[in-house]
Amino acid sequence: MRLSPVLLRLSRGPALLALALPLAVALAFSDETLDKVPKSEGYCSRILRVQGTRREGYTEFSLRVEGDPDFYKPGTSYRVTLSAAPPSYFRGFTLIALKENREGDKEEDHAGTFQIIDEEETQFMSNCPVAVTESTPRRRTRIQVFWIAPPAGTGCVILKASIVQKRIIYFQDEGSLTKKLCEQDSTFDGVTDKPILDCCACGTAKYRLTFYGNWSEKTHPKDYPRRANHWSAIIGGSHSKNYVLWEYGGYASEGVKQVAELGSPVKMEEEIRQQSDEVLTVIKAKAQWPAWQPLNVRAAPSAEFSVDRTRHLMSFLTMMGPSPDWNVGLSAEDLCTKECGWVQKVVQDLIPWDAGTDSGVTYESPNKPTIPQEKIRPLTSLDHPQSPFYDPEGGSITQVARVVIERIARKGEQCNIVPDNVDDIVADLAPEEKDEDDTPETCIYSNWSPWSACSSSTCDKGKRMRQRMLKAQLDLSVPCPDTQDFQPCMGPGCSDEDGSTCTMSEWITWSPCSISCGTGTRSRERYVKQFPEDGSVCTLPTEETEKCTVNEECSPSSCLTTEWGEWDECSATCGMGMKKRHRMVKMSPADGSMCKAETSQAEKCMMPECPIDCELTEWSQWSECNKSCGKGHMIRTRMIQMEPQFGGTPCPETVQRKKCRIRKCLRNPSIQNLRWREARESRRSEQLREESDGDQFPGCRMRPWTAWSECTKLCGGGIQERYMTVKKRFKSSQFTSCKDKKEIRACNVHPC
Repeated sequence: MRLSPVLLRLSRGPALLALALPLAVALAFSDETLDKVPKSEGYCSRILRVQGTRREGYTEFSLRVEGDPDFYKPGTSYRVTLSAAPPSYFRGFTLIALKENREGDKEEDHAGTFQIIDEEETQFMSNCPVAVTESTPRRRTRIQVFWIAPPAGTGCVILKASIVQKRIIYFQDEGSLTKKLCEQDSTFDGVTDKPILDCCACGTAKYRLTFYGNWSEKTHPKDYPRRANHWSAIIGGSHSKNYVLWEYGGYASEGVKQVAELGSPVKMEEEIRQQSDEVLTVIKAKAQWPAWQPLNVRAAPSAEFSVDRTRHLMSFLTMMGPSPDWNVGLSAEDLCTKECGWVQKVVQDLIPWDAGTDSGVTYESPNKPTIPQEKIRPLTSLDHPQSPFYDPEGGSITQVARVVIERIARKGEQCNIVPDNVDDIVADLAPEEKDEDDTPETCIYSNWSPWSACSSSTCDKGKRMRQRMLKAQLDLSVPCPDTQDFQPCMGPGCSDEDGSTCTMSEWITWSPCSISCGTGTRSRERYVKQFPEDGSVCTLPTEETEKCTVNEECSPSSCLTTEWGEWDECSATCGMGMKKRHRMVKMSPADGSMCKAETSQAEKCMMPECPIDCELTEWSQWSECNKSCGKGHMIRTRMIQMEPQFGGTPCPETVQRKKCRIRKCLRNPSIQNLRWREARESRRSEQLREESDGDQFPGCRMRPWTAWSECTKLCGGGIQERYMTVKKRFKSSQFTSCKDKKEIRACNVHPC
């Protein structure tokens, strides 16, 4: 193990050595100098037995392993964080990893190895090189190191930390400064390196896979791609242990690469069908555009598949788009139980994984092929600071999808006869033959309708129905039988009594057209679910082929696109807006030219009527001061032109007031009375001028001003209006001022 240069320099002298050792040890061995401590294995155990002012059960400090696992995978690197909750801090620390129930005084007691991330923060202890301590004593709130898990067979490991804050030592054997990790067993969640046992189940089982996408802007807001988020078409199969579609630690095939980078399942399906002896069912489900919508708007995509004793595993994948090469899925999920039966239900939360073919770190990173290709691995929250899943604390990634696999039928003789649910114990009972009609004479019915078609189109069990109408009930005390009758049935060409009949599966969905342009062929398959009981050969076809046409008027410059995705939400929350939908280019033109097909469409959308805000006129001119001397006030008003509707902005104030002061009032009453008389005479003369022929309006004769209208409000500020209308216009008039006049003034401005 290489020691850092800082550590080598600090270990040259006693004084410098004291700086290199943790403060916890310096406090614990205060009765002896550090120079006298021998460099031996016993030194590490003395760290564990350090004595000081210890405070147990304290929770300000915590030791955390990336992802908060309870188990470790041998040889895997984990980020270990030692932190203090604000406003706390620590000056020194010691970090070790011990095998369970070991004292630590021997080298073999320690498990795994630490790896320094920042040499300015952390270093290995000179006298106990398996432990990590601070490089220099100073205030800090967090340090991080890597811990590489020990090899298989080590058992449980205890990570322990001590914290020094001033002269107080915090060291916990069970608490926030101690973390126990046990070796992961062979059933590790999602990893495909577990041994796959032979299946002992009998017959076949039919399952339904349902995919629930949970990747949305609400659950994963960082850099969420609003424009073209989607899940690609699901592709997979039920298969034997001799075939691997994809697995953690393996390399992506060309088919997996095309799903991961392009969202195209064509090559992957071709690879699966080439393994016809190892594959029982090809699993396919449609793409989802956008990635998430409520279940009451769009049903979750699903697909049905079957398994048997040799092909009892299922795998699938779907691309998270847009992304460099990120997917979710299951690999080699075993549906056979140890009790020789079939698993009834599997529910699995999914996190994304990297196919190892593109080195992009964000959803919409430009293409950057990974050369050489890397192994498939799960994404983590510490992959890259620009990753949308990045978490500096190393927490687990929020699941982006959930898959539910539920058994819906079992066929053939079963080894495990213990029923799992009611459907498994329903006996195939034929209806009892009725010798005579037991309908009461008091119930008058119409004739029975013909039997409906069987609910099953295959040789699976179904039912058919007939019905009649109750016309009259002559005696209400006598109940009348049901108006519907049911009978078990099978699809066309199937018979329970014919021992030479073979039971077929439903047709699997059509394969893609064999060409991307013009007329080609496509095929679909089904398989024999149960061979004839008399040992005869099943003659029903297991494959169908038909012609298909893709872009009839095609040329070397034609390109192949996906189906249109769902429409985006309307751009407006009210009134008229726009909505868009998108599709992607699946195959570029053969001549290398640009694809001319449109990849986005837009159309108008109408939402509920918008909130209408209050509308007002402009402010009027300020009125005259209401006092001829001393302090007074002036007002101005405005009118409401449009009342608010549909929750629009309410109307603001319609009257404003401000102070005014013309001149000081004279103290001599006689002089003040004189002023009032002058003002009154002035107003009277003005009124006389208004009542005159109107010389102030050349070219027309005006009628006198009308009286002021009543105030619109009793208090709080209202308005009054008066009008002057044109009485006569002179023919020789060239003036445009000869028109009706209107005046507005404030009234009742006192508060209510």
